[in-house]
Amino acid sequence: MGEFNLRKRVYVAGAYTAPNVTDVLENMRIGMRASTELLLMGLAPFCPWLDYHYQLQLRDEETLRVEDYYDYTKAWLAVADAMFVVANPANALSQGLAAEIKLAEWLNIPIFTDMEELRKWADGKTTLANYGMTLSPPTP
Repeated sequence: MGEFNLRKRVYVAGAYTAPNVTDVLENMRIGMRASTELLLMGLAPFCPWLDYHYQLQLRDEETLRVEDYYDYTKAWLAVADAMFVVANPANALSQGLAAEIKLAEWLNIPIFTDMEELRKWADGKTTLANYGMTLSPPTP
Protein backbone atom coordinates (compact mmCIF):
# COMPACT_ATOMS: atom_id res chain seq x y z
CA MET A 1 0.00 0.00 0.00
CA GLY A 2 2.98 2.34 0.32
CA GLU A 3 4.06 4.77 2.96
CA PHE A 4 1.55 6.42 5.26
CA ASN A 5 1.59 10.21 4.92
CA LEU A 6 1.15 12.11 8.13
CA ARG A 7 -0.12 15.57 7.27
CA LYS A 8 1.41 18.56 8.98
CA ARG A 9 -0.96 19.98 11.61
CA VAL A 10 -1.52 23.67 11.01
CA TYR A 11 -3.36 25.82 13.53
CA VAL A 12 -5.21 28.46 11.51
CA ALA A 13 -5.47 31.75 13.39
CA GLY A 14 -7.17 35.08 12.85
CA ALA A 15 -9.91 37.36 14.07
CA TYR A 16 -13.20 35.71 15.00
CA THR A 17 -15.25 38.04 17.18
CA ALA A 18 -16.44 41.43 15.92
CA PRO A 19 -18.80 44.24 16.94
CA ASN A 20 -21.61 42.93 14.71
CA VAL A 21 -22.84 39.67 13.25
CA THR A 22 -21.98 40.60 9.66
CA ASP A 23 -18.33 41.12 10.58
CA VAL A 24 -18.26 37.88 12.60
CA LEU A 25 -19.59 36.02 9.56
CA GLU A 26 -16.96 37.66 7.35
CA ASN A 27 -14.21 36.64 9.77
CA MET A 28 -15.58 33.10 9.70
CA ARG A 29 -15.67 33.07 5.90
CA ILE A 30 -12.06 34.24 5.65
CA GLY A 31 -10.85 31.68 8.19
CA MET A 32 -12.83 28.77 6.76
CA ARG A 33 -11.66 29.55 3.23
CA ALA A 34 -8.02 29.64 4.29
CA SER A 35 -8.49 26.35 6.16
CA THR A 36 -10.05 24.78 3.06
CA GLU A 37 -7.10 25.89 0.94
CA LEU A 38 -4.67 24.36 3.43
CA LEU A 39 -6.60 21.08 3.40
CA LEU A 40 -6.47 21.10 -0.41
CA MET A 41 -2.69 21.63 -0.14
CA GLY A 42 -2.41 18.35 1.74
CA LEU A 43 -2.08 19.83 5.23
CA ALA A 44 -4.24 19.13 8.31
CA PRO A 45 -5.69 22.49 9.35
CA PHE A 46 -7.35 23.14 12.70
CA CYS A 47 -10.15 25.63 11.93
CA PRO A 48 -11.53 27.39 15.04
CA TRP A 49 -14.24 29.07 12.95
CA LEU A 50 -16.04 25.72 12.93
CA ASP A 51 -16.58 25.94 16.70
CA TYR A 52 -20.14 27.13 16.18
CA HIS A 53 -21.09 23.51 15.52
CA TYR A 54 -20.52 22.71 19.20
CA GLN A 55 -22.76 25.58 20.27
CA LEU A 56 -25.54 24.35 17.98
CA GLN A 57 -25.41 20.86 19.53
CA LEU A 58 -25.86 21.92 23.17
CA ARG A 59 -28.94 20.59 24.95
CA ASP A 60 -31.18 22.43 27.44
CA GLU A 61 -28.97 22.37 30.53
CA GLU A 62 -25.60 22.26 28.77
CA THR A 63 -23.38 25.30 28.41
CA LEU A 64 -19.97 26.09 27.04
CA ARG A 65 -18.23 29.25 28.15
CA VAL A 66 -15.99 31.30 25.90
CA GLU A 67 -13.11 30.12 28.11
CA ASP A 68 -13.96 26.50 27.24
CA TYR A 69 -13.42 27.31 23.57
CA TYR A 70 -10.18 29.17 24.32
CA ASP A 71 -8.88 26.27 26.41
CA TYR A 72 -9.65 23.58 23.86
CA THR A 73 -8.16 25.57 20.98
CA LYS A 74 -4.98 26.19 22.99
CA ALA A 75 -4.68 22.43 23.45
CA TRP A 76 -4.73 22.03 19.66
CA LEU A 77 -2.29 24.89 19.17
CA ALA A 78 0.14 23.19 21.56
CA VAL A 79 0.41 20.15 19.26
CA ALA A 80 0.46 22.05 15.97
CA ASP A 81 3.45 21.79 13.65
CA ALA A 82 2.87 25.35 12.47
CA MET A 83 0.52 28.31 12.74
CA PHE A 84 -0.97 30.09 9.75
CA VAL A 85 -2.37 33.58 10.33
CA VAL A 86 -5.05 34.45 7.79
CA ALA A 87 -4.98 37.77 5.95
CA ASN A 88 -7.76 39.80 7.53
CA PRO A 89 -7.82 43.53 8.39
CA ALA A 90 -9.72 42.64 11.59
CA ASN A 91 -6.62 40.85 12.90
CA ALA A 92 -5.16 44.16 14.07
CA LEU A 93 -7.88 44.43 16.74
CA SER A 94 -7.95 40.78 17.81
CA GLN A 95 -6.72 40.24 21.36
CA GLY A 96 -7.35 36.50 21.01
CA LEU A 97 -5.07 36.32 17.97
CA ALA A 98 -2.36 38.25 19.81
CA ALA A 99 -2.54 35.72 22.67
CA GLU A 100 -2.39 32.77 20.24
CA ILE A 101 0.67 34.20 18.49
CA LYS A 102 2.36 34.77 21.85
CA LEU A 103 1.67 31.14 22.85
CA ALA A 104 2.93 29.83 19.48
CA GLU A 105 6.13 31.85 19.89
CA TRP A 106 6.59 30.51 23.44
CA LEU A 107 6.12 26.95 22.13
CA ASN A 108 8.57 27.61 19.25
CA ILE A 109 5.90 26.84 16.67
CA PRO A 110 6.71 28.41 13.30
CA ILE A 111 4.25 31.14 12.31
CA PHE A 112 3.36 31.86 8.69
CA THR A 113 1.35 34.67 7.11
CA ASP A 114 2.02 33.63 3.51
CA MET A 115 0.46 30.43 2.22
CA GLU A 116 3.19 29.87 -0.37
CA GLU A 117 5.88 30.11 2.33
CA LEU A 118 3.94 27.61 4.41
CA ARG A 119 3.75 25.30 1.40
CA LYS A 120 7.52 25.53 0.86
CA TRP A 121 8.13 24.77 4.53
CA ALA A 122 5.81 21.76 4.46
CA ASP A 123 7.07 20.36 1.13
CA GLY A 124 8.85 17.11 1.64
CA LYS A 125 8.19 17.11 5.38
CA THR A 126 4.85 15.33 5.48
CA THR A 127 6.00 11.79 6.24
CA LEU A 128 7.23 10.29 9.46
CA ALA A 129 10.28 9.06 7.54
CA ASN A 130 11.67 12.57 7.83
CA TYR A 131 11.71 12.15 11.60
CA GLY A 132 13.73 8.93 11.49
CA MET A 133 10.75 6.57 11.41
CA THR A 134 8.43 5.09 8.84
CA LEU A 135 4.82 4.31 9.51
CA SER A 136 3.17 1.86 7.16
CA PRO A 137 -0.54 1.15 7.09
CA PRO A 138 -1.60 -2.07 8.80
CA THR A 139 -1.65 -5.13 6.60
CA PRO A 140 -4.97 -6.95 6.25
